[in-house]
Amino acid sequence: MTSTFPNISISTERLVLRPLDEDDVPALAEMMNDEQVAAWTSVPQPYSEDAARRWITEHAPAERLAGRGLDLAVTEFLTQRLVGVVRLARTNWHIRSTELSYIIAPWARGEGYASEAALATAQWLLGDQKLERIELRTAADNTAAQQVAQKIGCISEGVLRNACIVHVRTEDGTWADVRSDYIVWSLLPEDLEGAGEELTGSDGFTSWN
Repeated sequence: MTSTFPNISISTERLVLRPLDEDDVPALAEMMNDEQVAAWTSVPQPYSEDAARRWITEHAPAERLAGRGLDLAVTEFLTQRLVGVVRLARTNWHIRSTELSYIIAPWARGEGYASEAALATAQWLLGDQKLERIELRTAADNTAAQQVAQKIGCISEGVLRNACIVHVRTEDGTWADVRSDYIVWSLLPEDLEGAGEELTGSDGFTSWN
């Protein structure tokens, strides 16, 4: 029998991580149309509200029920404003591992929200869910995402050469694909000791497929 993640809510000092709902559609579409999201992820551009609605109502529930992953809205505790999304994918319940990625809205960057959300998710996964390994992948030039991985206690395991596509603006304003390396990071239960002591700073983007 395939295991699945529960529909849960995770609270931190400043954030609430919860299931996405249809009220998130406008903010999610706006966030996904950001230049940095387009550069570092595979999110299609432009990203419409219809695409956001399909993700929330169809794709995310299907991924959870199939046991492959979980998508969580990251919201401010005080304002309930959507600041980002955390995604779990490629979950292997036999090995008890999953891949974690995230996107932070442009207006919320630089506040440490990525680190806070990623660490809270990791603590829940390695604690309550009894997972044994969390993996993150960051593009080689994405130093902000690498800083987040380091802040939550991840260990760099090596480089997957020429393994990902990033995007750059061309002179005519369109996006062009550029090959890059992936840096692979892992987080095990024992790595969480002392993590989270310094979580302020830059926000970045992990791999997003």
